[in-house]
Amino acid sequence: MAVNIIYFVHGTTVDNEAHKAAGWNDVELSQKGIDRVKALKENINMEEIDIVISSDLTRAIQTADYVFKGEKEILHDSRIRECNYGTLNGKDLDCVVYEDHINECFENGESLLDVQNRMQDFCNYLKDNFEGKTVALVAHKAPQLALEVLTHGKTWQEAIETDWRKTKAWQPGWRYVLE
Repeated sequence: MAVNIIYFVHGTTVDNEAHKAAGWNDVELSQKGIDRVKALKENINMEEIDIVISSDLTRAIQTADYVFKGEKEILHDSRIRECNYGTLNGKDLDCVVYEDHINECFENGESLLDVQNRMQDFCNYLKDNFEGKTVALVAHKAPQLALEVLTHGKTWQEAIETDWRKTKAWQPGWRYVLE
């Protein structure tokens, strides 16, 4: 049996609107983000979801609460946090270049391979605890790209180049399967 994942990225934050890369900074959703997340709820089939797990950062928790609170059990897990951009947490978004940090850590932060290792550990946890279930994840960019690498066999470069944020191909949830 497998674990089915429906991946939701947190709503727009105050840092997103200010063109800042939040990373591990704990920022809140903006009003625009709140409005979009509330609208997202209308596009989700709640009956197919068994449990929700969000990152432990406020923006993901708020997103999960607006969409799933009162409907599904919500857990929080630090392993699905955004990449730690170190000294670039909260800095201009253009300073955070993923292609330069696949193997090399951000100064005082982590690399994308570090995120991949966290996500592999998290995926093992899902397989051990949620076999045959559908898990909704509410998290961030780097963990989603890591899932592209882990489940779709992409290289990091391919995952970055085909990221929906670059192609502007947002959708109300991305599906992954852990075999």
